[in-house]
Amino acid sequence: MQVYSWRKGSNDVVSQEVFERKYKMQKLIEGVEIKRLERHADERGSLCEIMRKDWSVFEEFAMTYFSVTYPGVVRAWHCHPRTKQKDFFCVLQGMAKVVVYDQREKSPTKGLINELTIGEDAPILLKIPGECWHGFKAVGIKPVVLINFPTELYDYENPDEERLPPDTDKIPYDWKLNPWLKHG
Repeated sequence: MQVYSWRKGSNDVVSQEVFERKYKMQKLIEGVEIKRLERHADERGSLCEIMRKDWSVFEEFAMTYFSVTYPGVVRAWHCHPRTKQKDFFCVLQGMAKVVVYDQREKSPTKGLINELTIGEDAPILLKIPGECWHGFKAVGIKPVVLINFPTELYDYENPDEERLPPDTDKIPYDWKLNPWLKHG
């Protein structure tokens, strides 16, 4: 198991110990990494670096996109088993509950679920292994603006994206779906 260290101002990611304290979980899923982001503010406004190639969490990425998700909506489940594309999530506006489920047969964390609340009040860059099922729910009163830096280009002709509905029995997680909203 990889253990990561956290030092304020450094380019390291959050440690297992800090993760366990903050999120009250047994362990971080193998391959998931959390990088706390630092927002610099003054009388002009603020600035927050999202991705730097000198950070230990960095991997080359193939593209960048953003999505807007309305409050209460769940975008789940999906994974990238063929290319093993990693996703790097950062929420620029609003708050999102991101959930990752490890179903990988040979993973030391098989069966584990990580649930993290990230966003403008908790600026984090979250690295998600592509073979793990993942998704998020927009929580709070603002739409969520999520930016992603995937490591593979989206192939319109042959997308590497398996999907399951948010209320599937294959993943032991309850999103507490609002039945009047479109999810998925």
